[in-house]
Amino acid sequence: MPTLSAEDRAKAIAILEELRAKIAEIAGEDRERLFQVRRYIVKRLEFDERGTPTQRRKLKDQKWKSQRGLCALCQEKLPERGAELDRFRAIEGYTIENTQLLCRHCHEKVAEDRGFA
Repeated sequence: MPTLSAEDRAKAIAILEELRAKIAEIAGEDRERLFQVRRYIVKRLEFDERGTPTQRRKLKDQKWKSQRGLCALCQEKLPERGAELDRFRAIEGYTIENTQLLCRHCHEKVAEDRGFA
């Protein structure tokens, strides 16, 4: 995964500083409001990258059906709850073409093999 250049990192920091100032302006001295506004923004940015929980749940259901309830790697029966979506390339997002449904053990092994564990 490529890293940000120093120039892009500086631009991102400037955006972050501007956003922090706007959040502080909205929240004023209200710490609860500050917390809620930050959390709201963080979750929306996460949804931009990962989709909403509802979207991922629907994708899991589609994968479950297409994989006939079996782990894409070990071919063992997936648990009723706790099967995990694995993205082949994180940057491509959670799509039918870019994901597989795995048991926890296989997902941990894949993450380790990719250097994420």
